[in-house]
Amino acid sequence: MKGSRIHGIVRELRNENIDVINYTENKQLYIARALSPAKISSIEINEELKKADVYLKPDQVSMAIGKGGYNIRLAGKLTGYEIDVYRDTETEIVEDIELKEFSDEIEDWILKEFYAIGCDTARSVLELPVEDLVTRTDLEEETILEVLKILKVEFE
Repeated sequence: MKGSRIHGIVRELRNENIDVINYTENKQLYIARALSPAKISSIEINEELKKADVYLKPDQVSMAIGKGGYNIRLAGKLTGYEIDVYRDTETEIVEDIELKEFSDEIEDWILKEFYAIGCDTARSVLELPVEDLVTRTDLEEETILEVLKILKVEFE
């Protein structure tokens, strides 16, 4: 039965959680499994120093490190590598703001025009060329330029 060998150990440890990590000779995969469930972007291994630099998306860093650094220390002991965690800045999530947040500065009927073409965030509007916005909405170019000015101020 699935997990039957583990259940006896778990009961002996008074229902303490146990993570089972499959061993592999592939050091990158082994380190990634040891840091699971954190999703790793990339790993650079220095075999001579027994050191691994692990790059993660910003929202995954705290999961990899764990409370009080417990997860990262345990993964290091398990793999035999000193593991350093870094934020992967290339894939960092860009901040965005929903258009409804601008309802005090931009009239509702204008916002509805943007929603109608699938633009529901400030970045989705800013990424489109002015000509596209004029063509796809019933708004005048002057109105669109004013909206773009308001949206750009938020990201400066």
